[in-house]
Amino acid sequence: MNFNGDFAGKTVLVVGGTSGICRGIAERFAGLGCSVCVMGRSQEKIDSTVAALEDLGAQDACGFSVDVREGDMLRESVRQLHARWGALDIVVSGAAGNFPALASGLSDNGFGAVVDIDLKGTFHVMSAVYPYLRKPGASVINISAPQAQLAMAGQVHVCAAKAGVDMITRTLCIEWGGEGIRVNSIIPGPIEGTEGMERLAPGEAMRSKIATTVPLRRLGRSRDIADASVFLSSSLASYISGAVLPVDGGWSLGGAASIGTGIAQMLQQQQ
Repeated sequence: MNFNGDFAGKTVLVVGGTSGICRGIAERFAGLGCSVCVMGRSQEKIDSTVAALEDLGAQDACGFSVDVREGDMLRESVRQLHARWGALDIVVSGAAGNFPALASGLSDNGFGAVVDIDLKGTFHVMSAVYPYLRKPGASVINISAPQAQLAMAGQVHVCAAKAGVDMITRTLCIEWGGEGIRVNSIIPGPIEGTEGMERLAPGEAMRSKIATTVPLRRLGRSRDIADASVFLSSSLASYISGAVLPVDGGWSLGGAASIGTGIAQMLQQQQ
C-alpha cells in the first residue's frame, strides 16, 4: 500500500534514531518524504544518519545531540526543532539501555542506569514534546520491549523500566486523547543486527537457536518495526491508541522465555 498521501511533508522526531531499530524507523519515514529529526548522544552518528536521511528523500533532515536523562537539555532541543518546523506530527521515543545481570549481582547504580534511560528518559521525551505536538492529529510511539510483559532472568532492571514505559503509554493515551493525540507502544521481538541482540544473544549459535523459538521461524528485521511505526502513524490506525503492539512473529507466546534461560546460563558460567 502506498502511504505517501499520509506522510509527504509530515514532521517526524525519532529519539534514539541514530542506530538500530530507531534508525530504521527514521529511514523509513525519510523514504516517505517526511521531514525527519534524530536525537542521540553521538554527534558523529547524528551526522552520518542525517546524511543518510537526506539521500533517502527526506524533505528536511536534522539532528540534535541530547541525553534523554537530561530533561532540560531535551526540552531545549525540542523547542529549537519546533522553531524550525512548527508542530510535530509523529514522535518515536526509543532510547534504551540494557546489559545482562542477575538481580543478586546487580548494583544500585546498574539498576538505576537502566531506569534513568528507559523509564525516566521516556517521561522526559513525552514532557518535552507535548507542547509542540499537532493537536489534533499527532501520533506518539514508544519503543518498549518484551521484558515489559515477560519476566526474564538477568533482566530485572529492564523488566521494571519497560513495564513503566508501557504504563506511560496507556496513561498518556487517556490524558491526551481528548486533544486528538494518539499514543501507542511497539514491543519488538528478537531483531537481527541490533546491539540488543548482540548483548543478550552473543554468537550465531545462540541467535539461530532463538530463531527456532519464533513461530515464524526467523529473527525480525528493523524494517518490520519501521513498518509497524508507519502503520500506527497512518490514517489506517486513526482509532488505535493506548495499544501495546508486539511485533515479534509470535515470539511472546512462549519462545521468549528461552532468552532468559540462556542469559541466566551465560551469567552463571561467568561467575
